[in-house]
Amino acid sequence: MTDRLRIGVIGCGVMGAHHVRTVAASPAARLVGVVDPDEARRTAVAAANAVPGHADVAALLAAGIDGAVIAAPTARHHAMAAELLSAGVHVLVEKPIAATADEARDLVALAQARDLRLMVGHVERFNPALAALKAALAGEDVRSIVITRASPYPARIGDVGIVLDLAVHDIDLIRWIAASEIAEHQALVSQTLGAHEDSALLQFRTSGGAIASINTNWLTPFRQRRMEVATRDHFFVCDMLQRTVTVFRDYGKDGSFRQRALFVPASDPLAAEHAAFYAAIRGEAEVPVSGHDGLRSLEIALACLSQR
Repeated sequence: MTDRLRIGVIGCGVMGAHHVRTVAASPAARLVGVVDPDEARRTAVAAANAVPGHADVAALLAAGIDGAVIAAPTARHHAMAAELLSAGVHVLVEKPIAATADEARDLVALAQARDLRLMVGHVERFNPALAALKAALAGEDVRSIVITRASPYPARIGDVGIVLDLAVHDIDLIRWIAASEIAEHQALVSQTLGAHEDSALLQFRTSGGAIASINTNWLTPFRQRRMEVATRDHFFVCDMLQRTVTVFRDYGKDGSFRQRALFVPASDPLAAEHAAFYAAIRGEAEVPVSGHDGLRSLEIALACLSQR
């Protein structure tokens, strides 16, 4: 395939608008159209990008597309992704992959049966600071991962709580950074402001022996995203918002240590995610965040919620 890929975006909300912008700016893709049941919203986004706006997935399929990005509410992920995959279209679906594990398994099986790319939008893997951290951990024995993710309560969220909206990102990151599956988990969650949980403390042990924790809430007046990783000989601190990574080493008995900042290149995580999706469609690379990855992270998140 040498021509630009024909891509549609489903969902014109906050995240959907970012995906539309990213597709439109890519030299590897051509934005074919957008879908949203809200006429005013889809009309505004479609007009701003000079593409047709559609009320449903069927109309977008009729326009002819190679791939689609789903940025709709979680409850609609399965039906939309299944319709696209059944029509022979590659899919990038926002996290979580689906509302239930059974729905996620169905999508994984459908993509496999039709030899289509199913990618899940765990965009944090494309944060350049986390990519630099992952590279620096090559050959290291990860023993501990501590993640803090906090922000004010988001008006845009209504269908899921903080575990499925935010902690699922960090569950995926633990599996990726530790290069090991999660084998044990414990969870404490609370509900303060909305219809779902808005604070969670999650703890894990991986099959490789690393321990990990996620402390996340929507009760903090400012945004915070930080990961700390301890190995046998090094300690890494990654600020996911500022996109910095600092490594500490050579600990002395007097409490001294050496530290240095790792080089983190400037890049747009969403643009990198899309580029990886397009490369997978063209057969140039494997899907970096597979349907199975999305399924496993969802299973763990749902298991944590079941402990309430």
